[in-house]
Amino acid sequence: MREDKQMLIIMHLSQLLDLVTGVGGFIVPLILWLTQKDKVYEMDMHGKMIINFQISLFIYSLICIPLIILFGLGILLLIVIGLLALVFPIINAIKVSKGEMPSYPFSIQIFK
Repeated sequence: MREDKQMLIIMHLSQLLDLVTGVGGFIVPLILWLTQKDKVYEMDMHGKMIINFQISLFIYSLICIPLIILFGLGILLLIVIGLLALVFPIINAIKVSKGEMPSYPFSIQIFK
């Protein structure tokens, strides 16, 4: 296994493709994780964190839909989710570049 910080950084930043394509922020990290988890040191752990975060954001977005209809608060929550989807991948890419452990708060631990 090789250590490859650049690949880990790219994997974290690839989540930002959601802002451009809508689904690329899930598909690209998933493909990177599945193809590189046995080749790059700590790729498996980072991949699980990212996929858990992406699935969690999707679930939270689905919960917001009825909240828009019922209370109108869902719009505010969707804005917060969008900000989380923008900020945390950047913060965690910076952490990885410094050799620190990334974290994604509010993630549902589906893959452990």
